[in-house]
Amino acid sequence: MSDSKPRILVSNDDGYFSEGIKALVEAVSPLGEVWVVAPDREQSAASHAISLHRPLRIKQVRERWYSVDGTPADSAYLAVNHILKDARPTLMVSGINHGANLAEDVMYSGTVAAAMEGALLGIPAIAFSLVTRGPFDFGPAARFARALVQSALARPLPPKMLLNVNIPGGVEPDGYVVTRLGRHTYGYEVVEKEDPRGRKYYWIGGSEYQHEDIPGSDCNAVHLDRRISVTPLHFELTDHQRIPDVTGWRLDGFQRHESDGA
Repeated sequence: MSDSKPRILVSNDDGYFSEGIKALVEAVSPLGEVWVVAPDREQSAASHAISLHRPLRIKQVRERWYSVDGTPADSAYLAVNHILKDARPTLMVSGINHGANLAEDVMYSGTVAAAMEGALLGIPAIAFSLVTRGPFDFGPAARFARALVQSALARPLPPKMLLNVNIPGGVEPDGYVVTRLGRHTYGYEVVEKEDPRGRKYYWIGGSEYQHEDIPGSDCNAVHLDRRISVTPLHFELTDHQRIPDVTGWRLDGFQRHESDGA
């Protein structure tokens, strides 16, 4: 790798063959040496699952382009710790996802999980998603991805930086805004069916979308203002406000000790 060209790792959850990843690779290729390590099939909503109880297989598709028969997090892990272990990436990007990853979606998203695994391993990472159910025009998302990656590479980046980016589909976005996670729901429908042998099966996940009107949120930016949302994420999940409440609980037969850092 040339000292003047940063190494950019690309992954996703829609598969190494998807139109979104092709658009992202094309967008960032002028900015560095691009490597693709992505699942060999669609892994939407795989979240941060990793494969600990079966072997993983890597297939080289073409130069600097690999598929993995595992999850998005598997792909990121193998890329950083095996394929690129001798020269770790400067930046990781994931996407462009075929659909939204707003609000609570980040808990389920394989696109975000791939980027998150990179960040956990010390590689600054950005996840990109196109907020539409089709048709998928990745042009505006790709242009923004190039601009954001170019800006990111121009400065020192914290090793665990993680950005979640959502681009509204079907329109030319009205710029971008830095946001926080919002709240939304697709409904909680469970559809019960019966197979030809009389056994019941179930589809989960509804299609009745609603989001809360929260000023400054990613949902408001994308759905109300038609702007690109850029949301910084981190790994601190401790609910500090609840620590005093739980500290006051008394459990029969157990002594509570003071925490060193709480």
